[in-house]
Order: sequence, then C-alpha cells, then structure tokens
Amino acid sequence: MAQDTPLTRVEKLALRFGEFANEDPRGKWLQTQFLRGFSYVWVRAAIARRILAHGVEDLMTLRPTTGVMLVANHRSFFDSYCMLLACYMGPVPWSKSLQFPVRSNFFYDKPLGIVINAAIAGGAMYPPIFRQAERRQLNDEALDRMVEILQRPGSVLGMHPEGTRGKGPDPYQLLPAQPGVGKVALLAKPMVIPAFINGLGNNVVEDIRVNFTKEARRSKAIISVFGPPVDYEDLKAEKPRPTLYKKAADRFMAEVKKLAEIERGLRSDVMAGKISEEDPRWLENRGVSKLYAREG
Repeated sequence: MAQDTPLTRVEKLALRFGEFANEDPRGKWLQTQFLRGFSYVWVRAAIARRILAHGVEDLMTLRPTTGVMLVANHRSFFDSYCMLLACYMGPVPWSKSLQFPVRSNFFYDKPLGIVINAAIAGGAMYPPIFRQAERRQLNDEALDRMVEILQRPGSVLGMHPEGTRGKGPDPYQLLPAQPGVGKVALLAKPMVIPAFINGLGNNVVEDIRVNFTKEARRSKAIISVFGPPVDYEDLKAEKPRPTLYKKAADRFMAEVKKLAEIERGLRSDVMAGKISEEDPRWLENRGVSKLYAREG
C-alpha cells in the first residue's frame, strides 16, 4: 500500500494480516472456516437466545448478481457481529464472504486490536479507515477495495451510514448519514439492504450473562430487522458527485429509520409476551445443521 506518511510497525503488521485474511484466497478460506466453525458456534451459544431476527426469511429468497452492502445503525461495537450471526443462521445463501470496514485506531494500531480482530472476526474487520488527514491516500485505497469487494457476487460489506456510534440515551435517535456510504454504493452499484438492530451493549461479559436470565427474551432482547433492497436506480443513472453521495446516504438512512419503527413495535410485542418462545424468529430456534447445507 502506498501512503503519505510512514506506517508504524504495528500498523504494517495489522495491514499485512488484514490483506492476507481478505485478499488472499487462502486467507479468505481460512477466515470463512473460522467464522463458521468457531465464531458462529460460540456466539450462538453465548447470545443467540436473546436475538430476534425479523426479515431473514425474505433475505433468503434474494439472488443478488453483485455483492451486497448491508447498511445499519450503529449503537454497539458488536452490532455487525449479531447481524452476521443472523445471516449465518438463516442461512442466507449470498452471505459467503464478509467484511466490515473499521476505523484504524485500536484495531490497526494496537497489538491487542490485532488480536481481537483475529480472535473475534478472523480479520473480517477490514479494510481500515484512517482518521488522520495525512492518511488520505490510504483511505482512497480502502475505498477502492470496498468497491472491488462489492463487485464480487457472494461478498457482503457491512457499513454504518452514521459513520460513528450513536451514544445518546434514545436508540431510535439516529445520527445524520455521512456521504461515504453513498459514494461507495454509487461507485460499486451493489444491492443495498438496510437493517436496524437494538438491545446490544458494549460489555461482552454482561451481554453474555443476560442471555441466561429470564429477561433474555423480554427487556433484554436483541432485535434486528432486515428490510428489502433499497431502490436507488435513479441515483445510479446520474453522474457521481458529492451531493449525490449524500443524497444516496440519506435514502439509505431513511430506510433504516423505517425499520427502527418496526423494531419498536416488535419490542412492544416482546415485552407484552405476544411473541412466543417457539417463534422461529428467535435465532436459538433455528437448526444449526442449516448452516452447513449451503453451497461453498
């Protein structure tokens, strides 16, 4: 990778690992086996009882001819992980290769960040986005890689239109959409699927503990809602430009907000006991064997 300023030794190591895990066919194969055979298994055991996934059945019927961009709100560091679990438990046939762009700080500039990326996601938190203005060259290259990923059928790229985590007290109060997600979409032209997730925290130990309490399927439920593909054909037909990127991002965010209202209704039903323990939308009720029935 070319860059405007030298990378530290840790950053070089992290980038080499990320490139191997995501760009090298051997590394990607190892990553996929790790996610399916290890990450999926322990995350399912640790938290699946709490997760209600609405809309997964509809995702299973889709047959995208390009990569898929999954655009979702961002409240917890582990949002994407739970959505990954929902896609794998479907199983959703097009979720074969997963990447989640992440800010470079910590995951790409600290040794512990490299370890966590490897141990939790198999290196799928990639490519890194750098905050420093002098690293713009690296970010341009990261954007090019995201576009390449989304042009490959079977690839899923998870992005947050908000650009950062919402830290306010109201999970339904979303931050303004940033143009970056619109730019990637209009350059790559993937299928864009919106999602909204709520109920997950940032304390891994506490989130796992709650999974084994009576509140797991009531006040502590994690509810994710997946919507139909966003129609942005009219925007694809226009010449790419910054104002259009923002317009696309706003459209994606508008769909996420619609799903937030669906989630609010589902949460009300969960709290009122209107959704039974046997409902197939609870991920724990889905058979593990389905995971291995997919192609690839």
